[in-house]
Formats: sequence, structure tokens, C-alpha cells
Amino acid sequence: MAMAGLYRRILPPLVVDFGSSQGKQLFHEAIQNGNMEGFPRLVSCFQTQSELGFCGLASLSMVLNALAIDPGRKWKGPWRWFDEYMLDYCGPLDKIKTGGISFAKLVSLAHCTGANVEAFHASHSSIDDFRKYVMKCSTSDDCHVISSYHRKALKQTGAGHYSPIGGYHAGKDMVLVLDVARFKYPPYWVPLTHLWEGMSYINEFTGKSRGFMLISRPHKEPNMLYTLSCKHESWKSIAKFLINDVPSLLKSDDVKDMCKVLSVIVTSLPSNFEEFIKWVAEIRRQKDGGPSLSEEEKTQAFVKKEILKQVRSTGLFKHVVSFLSHSCSGYTPSSGDGDTLTVLLLSLPSTTWDGITDEKLLKEIHGLVSIENLPTLLQEEVLHLRRQLHRCQEGKVDADLGLPLS
Repeated sequence: MAMAGLYRRILPPLVVDFGSSQGKQLFHEAIQNGNMEGFPRLVSCFQTQSELGFCGLASLSMVLNALAIDPGRKWKGPWRWFDEYMLDYCGPLDKIKTGGISFAKLVSLAHCTGANVEAFHASHSSIDDFRKYVMKCSTSDDCHVISSYHRKALKQTGAGHYSPIGGYHAGKDMVLVLDVARFKYPPYWVPLTHLWEGMSYINEFTGKSRGFMLISRPHKEPNMLYTLSCKHESWKSIAKFLINDVPSLLKSDDVKDMCKVLSVIVTSLPSNFEEFIKWVAEIRRQKDGGPSLSEEEKTQAFVKKEILKQVRSTGLFKHVVSFLSHSCSGYTPSSGDGDTLTVLLLSLPSTTWDGITDEKLLKEIHGLVSIENLPTLLQEEVLHLRRQLHRCQEGKVDADLGLPLS
């Protein structure tokens, strides 16, 4: 008996079904030419998007798992494994279920997971650059390409879509698209020129072209200027306060300038602000670069000083210092207070500020806390702290990260 609904689509003539005899021949030739090196790890983590708008999240979690990047959070049972529903570092996923995710937000989300990300809008790149990066990743298993394209250019039904690229056939100039909407289309080979055309489409909501991103493993851990201990009750309560309570507190109608924003946060902290800062200073890794340090420790000390310089050069830091100096009656801030509060504010999820009704203030805050334009060292530190806060807020203790991997 026929059932209502749809079961897959027929691939248009423009593309070649990966499972067809022609598709398998292209695959064999690409392997022979060394352009399928990343395919085995990628296909071993191939997944189908679980929601209609989750193509970006499915593509990203698939690539992160292929690169063996540890999420630092448990998926189910004792297992740590990236799943679409775990990619909530930058906000709730409800809107993404039906509306999808913008290119910029997916890039930011990839950064939040700890991966190295290089992103390119088609309007600021070229087809030759795209081909170069596809060839780079197809001859290695250290990086993968996620393409953001419009299906219309591929003569397919639907609109904007994300999928990883699984390989490249140099002779035919074709790429293998591992379409995460496997309920709709199987993996397929498509001419690189047509995929580039699809990436050149302008997103009607953002006014920017689509594009592609290269995802790879981080070469080093962040410097960890601020290292949290989720076992400590103070940090657990503070993390929950910052992530759960602050957004509600900022919905007040009288929050109309940065001084009031900072006042709401500082005066509502779970413990006395001065005591909180002193406690943070105790767990913060600081060394003065003295002669007894090893060369590695001296390098780390230098990097930390550079991060602090970057913190103090931000516009947010200037607001924080001004507030602490003039608005905290009876409290004299120490040199590290502004640093700590500035980094904590930068590390809050982007949705923290959504309740502010004053549009001018909201625009100012977004400009102050945007991490996209931060220097690299500070951006890495902020993203690392954001992951730590998220883990503490969920009640995950440090021991969770020491579980066996098998």
C-alpha cells in the first residue's frame, strides 16, 4: 500500500551517483591519483542530518568526528562523540531546526568546538583558490572542506545547503559531495565549476555569498590563561549564573547603557565580587618569566603577557575598568580585575544579550563582545573559556574528561 510522503529524489543528469558504475569508476581513478586520502575517515563518520535545517550541523559534526576532535562533553552513556544536538555552544538549536544556520554562525560554531577553521565567501575568493584547497584536503586526512551552496546550480530541488567534500577527480575536475541529506540524495560527483556556481549564490537573508570552509585539528591547545575547575562549587554556581541568570537579568527596561549592564552583572554575582576575583587569581596560571623557568615556560609566560595586552586593547576592557573605578562604591579594583571580567564577558554565549530592548545599546554590545575580530591568541583563549563555562554549567566535573576512550 502506498504511503504519503517522499522517498528520495532522482539525481539530475548534471551529477553522477557515487554508487553507479560511472561513479565507482571515478572513485577508483581518484584513489589511483591520490585524491581520496581524507575519504576513509570521513565516510566512517558519515551521518544523515536529523532535522531539515541541520545540514550545517550534521556536516560539522561529521567532520569533527573524522578529525578525532574530542568534544570534551559526553554524548550518551560514557561516550564523547559529536552529535548535532551537542553543537549548542553559541545558542539554542530550535530556530536552526527549520531555518538552518548562516555561514558566519557555522564558522563561529566550528571555532567554538576547538577546531582550526579557515572560511572563504565565494565573493572574496576565486574558483582557482577553491580548487587549490579541495586538492589540498583531498590529498590529506588532516583537513576537510565543507561547502555551502545553493542546490539550484546543481539542478536539484531545494535551496541553500551544506555538505562535506569527500574527494576530487583531477582529470574530470569533479568533486565528491557527501550529501548529509541522504534521505533526499545519495553522495554524488559534480563538476567543480557547478559547485562553485552554487557557492556564488547570494544568501537572501544575509546579503552575502555562500562559500566554503576548511576544518582541521588544532595544532596546539589554547594557552589557558584562565583554567576552571568544574569540581569546585564556586565555579559551578558562577558558570550557571553567567549562562542561565544573566540573560534574564538583562531584560529589565532600565538597562540602557553599558554601565547599567555591568552593574547588573557584577552586583548580582553569587558571591562578593572582590572575593570572586581573588579566588580566580589563585587558580589562574601566571608566571613572571624568571630565570628558573624552562624555555617552554618562558614562551608560555610571554604568550600570556601578549594575551593580556590584547585583552586590554579591547573596547570592552575600557568600559569595564571605567565601571570598576567609578561605580563600585567601597571597592578598589586590582590590576587583574578588569582582565578577568572582560574575558568572562567575551566568553558568554552570543544569545546572552538578546533580551536587551534598546537597539542602540544592543548594537554597541555586539560590537564590543564580537569575537570574530579579536586577535588570534585572545580568540582562542575566549573560545576555550567558553567551552569550560559550558561544561561547568552542565555540572560536568573534570574527571568526565578522563574516561577511557574505548
